[in-house]
This record gives sequence, structure tokens and C-alpha cells, in this order.
Amino acid sequence: MLADLWRWPSLKTAAGAKRMGNRSVGKRVVLCLLIGMMVWAEGIWAGPPITQSDIPPPVQRPLDQPQSPLGQGPNSATIDAWQDRKFGMFIHFGLYSLAGGMWNGQRVDKGYSEQILANAPIPPKEYEALANRFDPVNFDADAIVALAKAAGMKFIVITAKHHDGFNLFQTAQTPYNAVDGTPYHKDIVKQLAEACARAGLKFGVYYSTIDWHHPGGNTYIEGNSNPITPAQEAFNVAQLKELLSHYGPIAEIWFDMGKPTPAQSAHFAQTVHALQPQTMISGRVWNYRGDFAVMGDNGEPDVSVELPWQSPASMFPETWGYRSWQVRTDLPGKIRENITRLVRVVSQGGNYILNIGPEGDGSVVPYEAQVLQGIGAWLQRNGDAIYGTRKQPFAALDFGYATVGPHAIYLFVSKIPADHQLHLPGLTDTALGRAYRLGSPESTVEIQHDADGISIPLDRLPHWPAADSGGTNVDSFMPVVVLPFKGALHVRPASIAAAPDGSFHLQPGQASHYLNYNGEGYEDPSTLYKLTWQIDAKASDYTATVSYKPLPQRTQIDLWVDGQRYPLNLASAVAYSQEIASQTIHVHRDRGTHPYAMKLELTPPAPFEQGSRLPVTIRSIELSPTR
Repeated sequence: MLADLWRWPSLKTAAGAKRMGNRSVGKRVVLCLLIGMMVWAEGIWAGPPITQSDIPPPVQRPLDQPQSPLGQGPNSATIDAWQDRKFGMFIHFGLYSLAGGMWNGQRVDKGYSEQILANAPIPPKEYEALANRFDPVNFDADAIVALAKAAGMKFIVITAKHHDGFNLFQTAQTPYNAVDGTPYHKDIVKQLAEACARAGLKFGVYYSTIDWHHPGGNTYIEGNSNPITPAQEAFNVAQLKELLSHYGPIAEIWFDMGKPTPAQSAHFAQTVHALQPQTMISGRVWNYRGDFAVMGDNGEPDVSVELPWQSPASMFPETWGYRSWQVRTDLPGKIRENITRLVRVVSQGGNYILNIGPEGDGSVVPYEAQVLQGIGAWLQRNGDAIYGTRKQPFAALDFGYATVGPHAIYLFVSKIPADHQLHLPGLTDTALGRAYRLGSPESTVEIQHDADGISIPLDRLPHWPAADSGGTNVDSFMPVVVLPFKGALHVRPASIAAAPDGSFHLQPGQASHYLNYNGEGYEDPSTLYKLTWQIDAKASDYTATVSYKPLPQRTQIDLWVDGQRYPLNLASAVAYSQEIASQTIHVHRDRGTHPYAMKLELTPPAPFEQGSRLPVTIRSIELSPTR
């Protein structure tokens, strides 16, 4: 939901955190840097295990937001830097790349090609024999990193181990790895980690917690919802320690699939943070133990998201691993598709990670390389509107999308409005400059103020690109308009009007819904933790009556009004013969913190951890002015 006073967060959290961090860690930073250089030099973690006192405190969020599990998580500077990157490369590569979606001369079109072992299905011993042919002589880590940089990507994540249990890194836990079990005899993860370090890209690893090669874990279960046996848990923890100890700084670790218990999820997360406290852990470690939420494959949220999040995308929805018979056509359309997805995700505050699936010999599919190069060409001009920005403060825009930087709003024009005006509803009380097309700051246009916000006349804007009917000119696709501002950015949210007597009858359907993601497993549905309403309240004080479906026991929730917390102790169903109960409380409007609309929220009792649910079903909130 939109805040009625929208401020650029990095003014405090990025620059301020850096200054505070420099003062707070002092000589310890130098020591950590020295240890890091030793890691690179020796390829192993040379220092002693990090103690609890060495771990920076996790980020503290506002109390009306979910908190990280106690003692876990990167600090605010790490999270800000992670969110600033916006765009990265996913690499799915392994034995399945040799198969290429084929087995015994037949296409396997069931499921993703990287899961061909289970989808074909293939007898395990026959699949394992692929290791005898795994010799990706065309895998060029530096070339892949160069491609990522040309695409405008800021980080790379590679499948260190996928569900088939084959490892791209040398591990003491099993010889089923690229170094000890193939004619290639090289550590692919190490090659890529070192190439990223040389080029200044952040590096991460994908790690499947299920393992079809591990004894007792080699049975495919629908939805990959395999329980993790104690032996597998120990195996995974041992491999996590190797990955976090031998490959330098790991920016993020991308856990995936399985159905671990809450204790197992905590064990995996704590193992990671004990060795590298600032590694960002994906939500697919499950049971709400991640540092960032992960949407479903090729998915995007349809509601507001408060926590850091990422959208994983494949070139084609049918597969992530290489598929030799994949139809690859309409290159310009695929470039435009992924630029649009990138913009859409970033405008909602997320990061976008786009996959490539190299062939069995390690070479990048030319089509996929061309897609990345096309995105990179667009980002060469428009990258300022992507990197280091935050989500748009507008509910919806009829022309496209927006992001916000420290001193500018960036407007992505996906379609020209009929009146050739870019309308920004609710933008008010802000010192605005003249608008211009990104890349052409010398040619500006004056904005126009109206009762609902401001407008930018596109027909008066110089250097506007001509329409490209063929769709091949990336420069004409989704051009960006820059609207500079000084000081704080203020946006009046769309608000609910009062009844003639000044009262409000608020329904859950009118609220913004905030959801928990990445619960017990991939198929576990998201759950509601917060409802938020913005209302056009004229009075200063109201009587609020919250109606709900009672539970068998008393229940606590919090009502928040303009940031002020009002704890509610809701009666149980025993006290009511009817299905609907209610509780009434007096609340006060705070125009100092929320001058444009009154903000109401319902949450679990604060402080609450990630995964906490709003414990009761809300029927309505009635607000009546008292003065």
C-alpha cells in the first residue's frame, strides 16, 4: 500500500548505514578483508569459525512489518546493496544439459528438462552414466561473466547442485561431482566465482535441498515436496559449509524445493549465516527462514510486498535447463518481453533474475546470448531508471510503470495515452524540475499541475523516439522520462471517501493485502499477515469497531492508526453465540505523520516474525467520528 508521505529510503539506510558501519566495525573490517584475501589465495576458509559476537545485528524493520527470525539475517546495508542490483543471471547447468531434453532419441516434453531424470523417467544408473561423458570444454567462465555484464546484470547464480544430485563443485561428500567423477576434472563453481570476482560481479549459488542421488532421497515426489531425512540434512549441511568456506564471498544462496521441517530450515539458514553472516538466503529454504522472498517460477506478486523479493524467470516457461528442440523464434519479441518483465518487477520493488541454460559442452545458446545483449543495449541508455531505485509510489499508471531514485522519478512509457499526457496522480507538495527523456537532459519540458497531481506533455518533449513498427529498434522500446525533484517526495494515496455523516464502513476487499511467501514448501499457499486501508478522514478522533470471526480461544491482533499501535484482545467464540464478534476502541488521527490520508492496518501482535498470520478473519471495520 502507498504511504502518504513517501521518502527516498537510501538517504538514511545506504549512505547513513555506510557511515555508521565504518564507525561501528573499525579494525574488524580490515581483519575481515585480510581473511577474505586469504580465502581467495588458498581457496579455503583460513580463519576460525565466526562467533555470535562477530555477526552484525540483522535489520530491524518497523513493528508493523514482519521481523527476521531472532539473531538471523544480513544488516540493512547488505539488504540495500542487494536491492540496488535489480538484475542478475541464473545459470542452470549440469548432466541434464548433455541430455538436452532428449532420451533414447525421443523428446521428453514432460516437465522441465533439468528434471529429465524424474520426468522421462530414466533409470538412475543410466542417468549417472552421463557423468562419464560430461566434458564441457566450451564452458568459459570469463566469457559468461562478460555476457552478463554486457546484459547489464549485476550478479550471477549457478546451480551448484540440482535435484539430480550431481555437483558442479568439488565436494568431499560424494565423488558424484564435476572434478572427481567426470573427464572434465574442473570445478565449475570455482571458475565462475573467480571470474565474477575479477569482473566485479556478485556471485551466488543455487542449492537443491532434495537429492535424487543420495541414499534414501532418490525418489521423485510430485511437486518435489520430498521430506529431508536426517542423513540428507547432515549431507546438505556439510556441503553448505564447503560452499560457504571455499568459494569466497557468496552474495546469495538460492535454496530450492523439498519440504524440510522448520528445524531443518533453521539449521540450513544458521549454517550459512554462521560462516557468512551477510549472505542473502532465498525464501525457498522454506518455513519463512529466508532473507528475501522468492516468487513462483516465472511469477510476480499481484499484491504489495514489504520484504525484499526476487522474481526468477526462464527464457521459455517450459524449461530452465538446456532443451535442444526448444523453438527459439521472434528474437526482438523475446528481448521486449524480458525488458518489460524487468521493468515491471523493479517498479514493484523486486529483483529480476533471468536464466540461461548452456548446452552440454558448456557453450551458451546463441539465441539466449542475443536476448541478453538486446536487454543490455536498452539498459545502456535506461539503466539509471533501474539500478539503485525503489518501487513506484503510485497505485497504477495508465501509460506504464515508474521507479524512484534519490532525486528523480523515472517513468517507463509502454503505451502513449490518447491525450499524450503522462498523468502522475497524487504527486503533490514536492519541488519538481523540468522533465526530459533519459539520455537527453538538455531538452526539457515544463510539467503541468492539476487538481489530481501533475502531467507531462509528451507532444512537447524533444527527442521522443519515432514508433518502430518492425519492433527491432530497442532504442524506441519503452522510453523513459525523467522527472527530477528536490527534497522529500510526497504522494497523496488514493483514499476511501467517507459517508455523508463522516463515517466509514471498511471491507477487507477495499484493503491492500500483504502476504507471507515461502512457507512449508513450493505448493504451500501464501498467507495473509496484514490488511491496510487509506481513508479520507476529516475528523481527529474516531470510534473504531472491528468485526471478526472469533476463534475458540482469545486472540490478540494489533490495530494501527497512522503508525500508532492499538493492541486488541479479541474475545473467543465461547463468549458469542453468533458467528461474528466485534471489539470497539477509540483511535486518534495523526496528521503530522500522515497528512494526506488516515492509514489503518491490522496485523498480528507486534513484534511478529516472518510467517506470522493475521490470526482471525476480519469482516469489517466501522469508523465513526467522535469530534
